[in-house]
Amino acid sequence: MGSTRLPGKVLRPIGHLPLLGHVLGRLSLLRHAATAVVATSTLGQDDLIASYCRAAGVPCFRGSEGNVLERYFACASAFGFRHIVRLTADNPFTDTEELDRLIDMHLRERNAFTHSFGQMPLGVGAEIFTLEALERSHREGHAAHHREHVDEYMIENPELFQTGILQAPPAKIMPDLRLTVDTEDDWSVADRLVRAAGTEWLTTEHLIALCSPSA
Repeated sequence: MGSTRLPGKVLRPIGHLPLLGHVLGRLSLLRHAATAVVATSTLGQDDLIASYCRAAGVPCFRGSEGNVLERYFACASAFGFRHIVRLTADNPFTDTEELDRLIDMHLRERNAFTHSFGQMPLGVGAEIFTLEALERSHREGHAAHHREHVDEYMIENPELFQTGILQAPPAKIMPDLRLTVDTEDDWSVADRLVRAAGTEWLTTEHLIALCSPSA
């Protein structure tokens, strides 16, 4: 809730759902069975997130506000997860079709770290890593940006982590399109897209079409 650029954005409505509701709701579209846990901070301002999770019947884990890597590792350990999909509460339009493919690839190739970033619009991709990779990052990643961003120790040290990158279908490749929510302008775009489409569950192809100059 303490975002400096867009305070309270996690529970701010986009269409008829709060941003966090979009993130959680999209998980119901996954083919893979997955346990959703919201990992927020122990700060009082995030009591609202914990209350939302209780009402929605979603587990909520609370940990360090600044040391997000520690929060992730503690959460994964507490729930006994072997593989962790990381979805941030900036992104209401996660592509669950590609996320299913990402999970398939990660498990098939026995990767430590697998992601789908850099091809599709910013905000629709995802990443998955093993508990062992997360634990090593927590143990060895001591720089401030490692603690703040969870995955950067893995990204910076590919020789330590077997890494896979999922190739996106051609119709979904548009890396310059911004579909994350970090500013007031981002929120306005996301809200307009959902209201224009009349549904929260827009596909990546539909989002690209709505954002095209001729739309």
